[in-house]
This record gives sequence, structure tokens and C-alpha cells, in this order.
Amino acid sequence: MRAAICGMLLASAWLLAGCKGGDADTAAQSYPTRPVTLVVPFAAGGPTDVLARTLAASMSQTLGQSVVVENKPGAGGTIGAAFVARTQPDGYTLLLHHTGMATSKALYRNLTYDPMSAFEFIGQVVDVPMTVVGRPDLPPATLPELLAYIKANQKTLNLAHSGAGSVSHLCAMLLQRALGVEVTSVQFQGTAPALVALIGGHVDLLCDQTTQTVPHIHAGRVKLYGVTPGTRIAALPDTPTLQEGGLPGFEVVVWHGLYAPKGTPKAALDKVNAALRAALKDPAVTQRLVELGAQIVPDAKQTPAGLRDWLQAEIDKWTPVIRAAGVYAD
Repeated sequence: MRAAICGMLLASAWLLAGCKGGDADTAAQSYPTRPVTLVVPFAAGGPTDVLARTLAASMSQTLGQSVVVENKPGAGGTIGAAFVARTQPDGYTLLLHHTGMATSKALYRNLTYDPMSAFEFIGQVVDVPMTVVGRPDLPPATLPELLAYIKANQKTLNLAHSGAGSVSHLCAMLLQRALGVEVTSVQFQGTAPALVALIGGHVDLLCDQTTQTVPHIHAGRVKLYGVTPGTRIAALPDTPTLQEGGLPGFEVVVWHGLYAPKGTPKAALDKVNAALRAALKDPAVTQRLVELGAQIVPDAKQTPAGLRDWLQAEIDKWTPVIRAAGVYAD
């Protein structure tokens, strides 16, 4: 009798587990049935935020549900990333992050998640060049003049960035190292407020992504000196690279990827990836990204495997650089 009861209980447990598994599979197949949250781990109005909102409108149409951008800034993007890592893996919370996903492991000694194992990979999105811009009334008129001016005035100049280990900070460090100088750093909670301070003349220089600076450059609110890729960019064809200005080997490009919490059902991931790919072929999106200087990555990178391999390569690239510099964000 006792054996029979135990057998019945085990059978009920197996049946319940099967039902739960079936419910999860059904939910994934019918995904999405409500709005999807796209977390941006940086301040509103910043370059990653601009990219997210550009993508969200198009992805909403493909998914048939609203994609709502939510900003969770702080600690170089790690607060927002940690939030997504511990969120219910049901496909309704996604993360758009940039190169900081690769640098965080070396920068934060007490990081609460592992970038390679805490997430599902959806696909890489775009590469974004950076610009070196100055306050409107900064004296130098050209890039060579700026580089000479920095060397001659390093004790009085300041350079804004969005936090230790951020891409704007890494770019600023590389610039100073290339020139053999050390200027005063001014930290902001995101490059959006840093750019506001630059426009207002409260700081001197900023290294920031084209997705944020191009509109202000065209409006004459900031003074443009150079771009950071190895070659000139279509959005600013007359602007020299820092290599052309006299800094051989200087190259910084910011890449962005889309992630979900570990354990998110494959059916949901596949639908999000399809929506991402559709957005990157949407004429309205592509035109906007070109205007902002962003470069859509090849199809092979717009895949889970493409993003996973790229992130690992970038971790391998940046970790020794950061450790050799002795830079830590905590």
C-alpha cells in the first residue's frame, strides 16, 4: 500500500513537471503577449539610449508588442547589466550594452555576474566611431593644433568622461597615453550630461560616440577635431582620423550587442533575433544610423554565435590592456 501511494505521488510530480514544462514551451511559442523591456545601462539621451530607441520602434512592429526602453545607469553599465542578469528569463527583459560588456570583468573586481555565462546572446548590432570634440570656444582650429595645445596646456585643461572604465574614459586614457600627457579628468553620470557641460563651456574636451555628437556637431554647438576609427567615416567625411593627425595606431570603435538573461527560451530568443535583423534592414532605421555615423555589422555578426565569439575576443583584447594600466573602477 505504501509503495503504491509513493508511486502515485511520483507519477503526480512527473505529470505536474510535464505540465509546467508544457506551459513554458507554450508561453515561449506565443511570445510576446505583452510589452518587452529593453534595458539600457546608461543615462537617457546618451549614445546607447539613442540607438536603443531607434531599434525599439522597428522591433515593436515585428514583434507585435511595444518594446519599451528603460534606463538603469550607473557603475559603467554594470548596474543595468546585473539587473538583467538576475531577471526572470522569459524574454520580456533584454539588455543593449556596448564595449563595456567586455571591459567590466577586468575593471570591476567584485562584479556580481560573468559576462560570458550570465546571459543568452542574441546578436551584435552596430559599430559606432567616436569623436574628439571640444567646447565651442576652445582656441585650436584643427586636430594638429589641438594635439599641440593639449601638450602645452595639460596642467589647465580638463577632459570629461562618463566614469572609470567607460568607453569615453578608455578613449581619453588612450589619447593621453599617445600624447604622453596627463590632464584633469571630470567624471559625469553618463556622456549625455558630459556633453551638456561641454556645450555650456564648463569642460574642455570629450571623447564620445557619433550617435550622440553628430547632431551637435552639425548645429555648431561643439567643436569637432577628429574621429577615432582607422579610416574616415561617411557621416563626417571631411574630418581627419586621429591617426592622420599624428597618432599612429590610434583606433577606437564602440560595438553594441543585444542580450537576454541566461535560460531565456530559445523560441523567444529566435523571435527577438528575427526582430533585430528586420530592424537592421528597415530603411528608416538604416538611414537614421547612417546619419549618426553608426555602421551596421555584417549578417554573420547579427547572430548569437557571432556576438558570443566577438565578446570573448574583446574580453581577451581589453583585459591585459586594463590590467597593465592598473585601472580599476571599484
